[in-house]
Amino acid sequence: MGLQNVTGIWDGAALSSTPNFNTGVRGEVYISSGDKVVLRELALKVAEYASCSIEKEKREHWRKHNDLEPTRPLVFCDPENGWNEIITEDQLQCKGRLARRWEVVLRKEIFWAELMRDDKVIEPFFEIGYTHSEEDWGVYEKQIGGTDGGSYVWEAALKDEKDIDKLHAPVFDIDHETTRETLELAGETFGDILTVRLRGLWWWSLGLTLNLSLLRGLEQIMLDMIDRPALIHRLMGILGDGALQKLEFLEANNLLSLNTDQYVGSGGFGYTSELFGSDHEGPVKTRDMWGFCESQETVGISPDMFAEFVFPYQLPLLERFGLNCYGCCEPLDARWHIIKKAPNLRRVSVSPWADLEKMAELLEDNYVFSMKPSPADLAEPTIDEESIRKKLRKSLEITRGCRVEIIMKDNHTIGNNPQNVIRWVQIAKEEAERIKE
Repeated sequence: MGLQNVTGIWDGAALSSTPNFNTGVRGEVYISSGDKVVLRELALKVAEYASCSIEKEKREHWRKHNDLEPTRPLVFCDPENGWNEIITEDQLQCKGRLARRWEVVLRKEIFWAELMRDDKVIEPFFEIGYTHSEEDWGVYEKQIGGTDGGSYVWEAALKDEKDIDKLHAPVFDIDHETTRETLELAGETFGDILTVRLRGLWWWSLGLTLNLSLLRGLEQIMLDMIDRPALIHRLMGILGDGALQKLEFLEANNLLSLNTDQYVGSGGFGYTSELFGSDHEGPVKTRDMWGFCESQETVGISPDMFAEFVFPYQLPLLERFGLNCYGCCEPLDARWHIIKKAPNLRRVSVSPWADLEKMAELLEDNYVFSMKPSPADLAEPTIDEESIRKKLRKSLEITRGCRVEIIMKDNHTIGNNPQNVIRWVQIAKEEAERIKE
């Protein structure tokens, strides 16, 4: 999964997700002279790669792809937690906490450019996000476990219906001073090399059901759909209204950023001629952006229940956006007759658990077919290249004629072998080239 609201700096988790927005660290908006030397050298490499003609070609590929023009299948790999096995803590040269975070971001771009070489565009930007607090809905679940990236369970906050009265629309505090200081520091550090931009990253998904399951409990919401349906409708109404209020607040205060040159949804990049490009000046509205919903937590309910309890509350959110993505790890084939009603729907996730043939028939060339091969193929110390090639070739034959992107993500490990992602990209691109012939 992608990021939601980022505060401060990640430590070990700093190596593991897209997009590469960077927030300030409260109390540590400082880069030493030695760290600055390291960062500038890395920034020069990124700028050099960003200036190559192939990056312009990749932008145009994504533009055509998202505009539903014929292209070869596009390939993108985000190792996610596997970044921890590619760029390790002992490789970092910077000493300061913020500097190390920025070093990771730059090293990831260089790894993409030099070794991974998928279709991700290397842009001449360094992006700073707003430093802000996590959303506060008025109540909190209690997490048990989860240390060092391990598994966890949680105690839901809403154990009784009367607890719902404690809920309110999300409140988050924006630290404008730290944000400004961080932006200025980035400009002083390498603003003469890369364009430093302030970007708002306020959500990953607007799907609502993650919040629902955290607040009420995953098993409990499924029981409630049978025993107490009015309760679920009440909760989803509160969550949906709160999300709308959040969008209205961000829009009214000019805190939104275009995402047409960013990773959007659960895979792929947003370059398109149908929305404003990154050179647009002026206030950004949600209608100028890609939106995204999914409902992975409700994979165990029927399509009828999804149509009753989930989609009606997502629809008002999706209606605000110029183009939309839908889906992540949940298979969508059984729900497609509902999801296809989403306005401006363009990118559709086809997870490893979906019926590939059925989805190819349903999507044809009318949507971006965001195909997600299983990340388990990269989890071994040595990958089975023949098996990977065979599965990709079969999948691309099935989806011939669709507007396909091949997205490798959700990796919890790459077998401690960075060559796994390098070779996977090479194989995927070879098969993508073969299918266009």
